Amino acid sequence: MPPKLPAPSFEVVRHTLDNGLRVLVSPDRSAPVVGIAVLYDVGFRSEPEGRTGFAHLFEHLMFQGSVTLEKLEHFRYVESSGGTFNGSTHFDYTNYFEALPANALERGLFLEADRMRGPRITEENLANQLEVVKNEIRVNVLNAPYGGFPWIQLPAVLFDTFANSHNGYGGFEDLENATTADASDFFQRYYAPGNAVLTVAGDLDADTTMALIEQHFGDIRKRRTPKRPSFAEPALTAERRGTHPDPRAPIPAVAIGYRVPDPVAELAALLGMVLLSEVLTDGDASRLQRRLVQQDRLVTDVSAYVGEFGDPFDERDPTALTISAHYPPSTQLDVLLSTIDEELARVAEGGLERGELDRVRTRLVGVWLRELDAVLSRTLEFAKFELVHGRAELLAELPERLAAVTAEDVQRAAATLRPDNRAVLELVAGGAQ
Repeated sequence: MPPKLPAPSFEVVRHTLDNGLRVLVSPDRSAPVVGIAVLYDVGFRSEPEGRTGFAHLFEHLMFQGSVTLEKLEHFRYVESSGGTFNGSTHFDYTNYFEALPANALERGLFLEADRMRGPRITEENLANQLEVVKNEIRVNVLNAPYGGFPWIQLPAVLFDTFANSHNGYGGFEDLENATTADASDFFQRYYAPGNAVLTVAGDLDADTTMALIEQHFGDIRKRRTPKRPSFAEPALTAERRGTHPDPRAPIPAVAIGYRVPDPVAELAALLGMVLLSEVLTDGDASRLQRRLVQQDRLVTDVSAYVGEFGDPFDERDPTALTISAHYPPSTQLDVLLSTIDEELARVAEGGLERGELDRVRTRLVGVWLRELDAVLSRTLEFAKFELVHGRAELLAELPERLAAVTAEDVQRAAATLRPDNRAVLELVAGGAQ
């Protein structure tokens, strides 16, 4: 009998506007705060060849003024209301969001609707945001030890198509070749209301909020919604290897990417992978922590996670389970890889220890529920599950679905993590020389 895990209970009211915008409203009167999130179904994978990094650059442009607001006015309206805001670009979507006092709800809806009508795309705005993005890359990638490792470099070894394998941060040459015409076309193509999900949660009345959404978003012109292509790739049939020189890294590192089931179509199998990743590296009692760090002392740290950014529900197919580690120069990479293979075989052939699955599952659900306490986090999760998985309600069902995963499911997941189903990216350190 599966264990009983605590599950959240949320009220979700949904509606689709005439222009195609999908709307979710979730009342929660526990605190006088509201969260607003708009997710557009466009991310790194949608970038055309020759325009790497464009989805992220365009996210920056969306903060540079809109139809009726000058540059920085969006910032001032949110901050003067006591709120916070941001945006981020992912493999399959781009999000924009605010957390505001409940009495500033309409202000936040106006701001996002005005931005959806059209950003202020000018040569000046493009030029200054190009420099901002290039500096971000310099700080976070080019001049930082282990910068972007492994999410930037591993896909190029693990995947074949441009959509899945290219650098989402972008190369300077591609970024510098971007034009205002490119930006206008990108907006027209991907930022249609029908290609977005608007979620509002917190201290609100659902009917009143729906009326405000209709008032502010309802007259935005309906446009053709792009058909998202399948980005699926054939399974691997042989191990792949690559190297990444890092002149600033003090010690070597490795990232091992394994292809995993389709997160949307094969969610049950994916959840087995998620729990396997917890069994491998969650805490001092985990398999790889005990073997690699404590016993054999082959690595200084090790982590395992599903999804390029560590969120297993953030992406559609294809995605990966990644095992990454930093290790001293005295460790031989092939010895490290064979030791990991031994531990995966122990799970696949010998099963789990008594109580091992319940331990990691209970902790995983506990951490996840704590994250949902924050209104803005919950708002973003609703929007993400609606956009990526087609059902925001899945958010409340996850504890039950995780409870249904058996030790045998985790064993089967481990059995697929074979050398012929992986890509190995070796980071060659130069910082200690």
